[in-house]
Amino acid sequence: MRLNEPRMAIASIGVFVWLGGLYFTIHGLLYDVKPEFRYGMLGLGIGIVTFVVALNPLAQRRSKKRDGPT
Repeated sequence: MRLNEPRMAIASIGVFVWLGGLYFTIHGLLYDVKPEFRYGMLGLGIGIVTFVVALNPLAQRRSKKRDGPT
């Protein structure tokens, strides 16, 4: 179970990066600021990829085999 705690922390960081990217994307669209929009979209992509990779169900199955019975 200890192996899941770092994954949850990384996934929460990914969510915060995603939220920041969402903010900058919307702000860039509303005020027509192209660099802010582009970096916001980059943040969205990085945040979503980080979240999905950190909480990958296949990786959790493999880690349970390594942990042994709890």
